[in-house]
Amino acid sequence: MGEFSGTVVDRMQQLVTGWEPQRDRRAVFLSCYALMTGNMLDAVESGQFHDGVWVSRLLHRFADYYFDALDLYDHRPDSAPVVWSQAFEAARNPQMHVLQHLILGVNAHINYDLVFALYDMLHEEWPHLSPAEVLRRYEDHGTVNTIIYRTIDAVQDGIIERYSPFMDVIDKTFLRADELMLGWLIRRWREQVWMHTAELLTCCHDSEVSALRGRVSDRTVRRGSAILLDGGLAGLRYLL
Repeated sequence: MGEFSGTVVDRMQQLVTGWEPQRDRRAVFLSCYALMTGNMLDAVESGQFHDGVWVSRLLHRFADYYFDALDLYDHRPDSAPVVWSQAFEAARNPQMHVLQHLILGVNAHINYDLVFALYDMLHEEWPHLSPAEVLRRYEDHGTVNTIIYRTIDAVQDGIIERYSPFMDVIDKTFLRADELMLGWLIRRWREQVWMHTAELLTCCHDSEVSALRGRVSDRTVRRGSAILLDGGLAGLRYLL
């Protein structure tokens, strides 16, 4: 598991290394995502989940969604998910705040990709899981929130402030209020993701699955549009 785990983070870091000299702001989200993924995989290795093998497989399936969206955007942009096109297009705008770039990526990857990555992992086993086994899957989903929260300081200090040094002033002024706010937002989004995935798992027909996928996409795109509003300030009020 360790070699496979290292490969996905290495791939992320290679992309970031290529993007940063070009001032490609896609590096903002991916730097944070690489750090988060590394910490998740460390937590798997240290036994912090009920089912570390399952969580590791989920993390890699989740990453596939990002890499697939990136490949489509670079080579067949008309086929890329709309929410990722929204985030990648915004990365071309150097006037946007670094937090907008970050949260646009988080929005696309959590509110869109994660729903379908979870569905991929759960749909075959779901009818056979006992209530206790479903609870363990949900608890492992929740443990991720704890690891994300523990990583937010490192994201701000090591990545966000590199792009926007003024964020260090905000961090010192508001102490942990900004970390608490971002952690709360991600936790809320991930709870909604579990609900959407559970709804997908109860669909009986392909048409129902397709319709729900469309609603998930539309809602995520609307959130992305809100993040782009008025320098992000109006969007942040909307999201909260």
